[in-house]
Amino acid sequence: MRDTALIFRRQLSMSLRSPLWMVVGLVQPVVYLVFFGPLLAGLNLGANSWQVYIPGLLVQLALFGAAFVGFSVIADVRSGVIERMRVTPVSRVALLLGRVLRDVVLLVAQTVVLLVVAVGFGLRAPLGGVLLSLVLIALLTTSLAALSYTFGMATKSEESLAPLLNTVTVPLLLLSGILLPMSLAPGWLDVLSRFTPLRYVVDAIRDAFLGHYATTTTLTGLLVAVGLAAVAIAWGSRVFRRDNA
Repeated sequence: MRDTALIFRRQLSMSLRSPLWMVVGLVQPVVYLVFFGPLLAGLNLGANSWQVYIPGLLVQLALFGAAFVGFSVIADVRSGVIERMRVTPVSRVALLLGRVLRDVVLLVAQTVVLLVVAVGFGLRAPLGGVLLSLVLIALLTTSLAALSYTFGMATKSEESLAPLLNTVTVPLLLLSGILLPMSLAPGWLDVLSRFTPLRYVVDAIRDAFLGHYATTTTLTGLLVAVGLAAVAIAWGSRVFRRDNA
């Protein structure tokens, strides 16, 4: 716990010294909000279109904000930061958990900003649904960031990590129902999307924004998010222990 807090403070202070990337990370979701969101007004989505669309943007923010953080650990390996930490008594798992915790804090902060902007466009959601969405985004960020760091530590090469991440994130983006519910898709595409864990998180946030908490969809999304985070942390911890032994 102490070592994780130490790594977290170091990583957070580095991010706060250069906050521009946080603003850049918000640009793409806000662009989608401004230019694509109004097109939904003419569609019969069965609810306030913003309650359907904003959950997808939140997951998109987590996906692109956390999936590519692994490049930073490659930079630390190349610059010798990881090598210097190996000779200290700091926990090898804390090297992962401290970074992931930093990413969770920053992504949740960005999520809050995006929600505030969305309210100005007409989003209306109950407080309980907003809080549940923040929990789901935090869990999703945990799993995506942990996996990204794990891939980064395993490959130790930007040339290998970049195509790997693109291969994973593009199908996740297209099949998770971020832009529109997959219930609008053809049957075969809807079935294929059910093998994508992000779909369950998006659907759970949409239910939460409608005030539906005790539903199968919400519970499934929460269980998928918790399970994915647990698997990612367990795998990442193993890789960080092995590579930093």
